[in-house]
Amino acid sequence: MLSKSQARLFFWVGTVLFSGVFLWLTVDTIAQVPDQTHQQNMSAAVVRGKHIFDKNNCMGCHTIMGEGAYYAPELTKTYERRGEAWLKAFLPDPEAMYPNARRMVKYDFSEQDLDDLIAFFKWVGEMDLNGFPADPPLKALAEPAAASAAGAAGANVLAAAPAVYGQLCSACHQLGGTGNAVGPALDGVGQKYDAAWFNTWLADPQAVRPGTAMPRLPLSDADRDALANYLASLK
Repeated sequence: MLSKSQARLFFWVGTVLFSGVFLWLTVDTIAQVPDQTHQQNMSAAVVRGKHIFDKNNCMGCHTIMGEGAYYAPELTKTYERRGEAWLKAFLPDPEAMYPNARRMVKYDFSEQDLDDLIAFFKWVGEMDLNGFPADPPLKALAEPAAASAAGAAGANVLAAAPAVYGQLCSACHQLGGTGNAVGPALDGVGQKYDAAWFNTWLADPQAVRPGTAMPRLPLSDADRDALANYLASLK
């Protein structure tokens, strides 16, 4: 059994030692923040995007870097998952992208606001967060079986797709078993419609089929032409 003086010495040595370890770990952690966050990439647009994120209380529904509410999707890797084109299409009118499926508030974001928010999401997504967020462990099981059976032919079809297809279309449609099943699968869709029909459809889906769930995507003329020709080639 320790004497009173020994116990007092043990207490003070332990307190000083572990306080020193705690302070060292704190200083070391703070010193690593600039490198792990890529602080040199924190542009004026990123700062403005963070202010917009806070001003609109996005963390009231979403989490980012593990902080916030768990009502809506986690946003740390949203730029990596979706890309700039999808975010620019989704954020101005979220429910138009997923009719009757999303209840996100429609904010009156200006073009500058959208650019700044996307810059903020891109910066956050490029941080070194020591593996956070982890990929969902059931992701492979949740993918359609056709995705693994698509083979070289399916891979070639997807490889030939214009960039805008992966940025926008795959968020709702499947092709070769890859993509989301919100809308119809696009396999063989070129057997039903030609490039002219697709061009008209993509320009204004509601004008072709009133009441359709397909949103009017913010496509340039060049992207619309490329996408129409690609879809028409899917025989």
